[in-house]
Amino acid sequence: MPSLVFLDSNVLVYADDTYSGQKRSAARDLIKKHVGDGTAIVSLQVLQEYYVVATRKLGLPPDQAQERVRILSEGRVVCFEARDVIAAIELHRLTRISFWDALIVHAARSAGAATLYTEDLQHEGTVAGVRIVNPFAGG
Repeated sequence: MPSLVFLDSNVLVYADDTYSGQKRSAARDLIKKHVGDGTAIVSLQVLQEYYVVATRKLGLPPDQAQERVRILSEGRVVCFEARDVIAAIELHRLTRISFWDALIVHAARSAGAATLYTEDLQHEGTVAGVRIVNPFAGG
């Protein structure tokens, strides 16, 4: 079985950003592959961030952004409880990454993702056992 991957909101946003060129193409390919083979994971935080950015910054019609969220919601979605917030705070304190990034890493780790696709953390690094990959990094 292929490894599970976690998609951060910036990947989802670039897929709909008509001004992003190669990033848009890379994001679309990544989403198509992992949603298609059932290995994609997102969290409620990612879905919320995507919707806000897509409608406010990209100007995507709300019904279109909602449909994207609905499609992604049919897959694996991490939902948090208070103990997850506490774990993310601890991860933030230990690693010095932002709290919001720690929440994403915790979501990826708790869902069993081997890889987190994001441009917000160090490419090819590892945080809490999760490999970080910037899908837009050259080379």
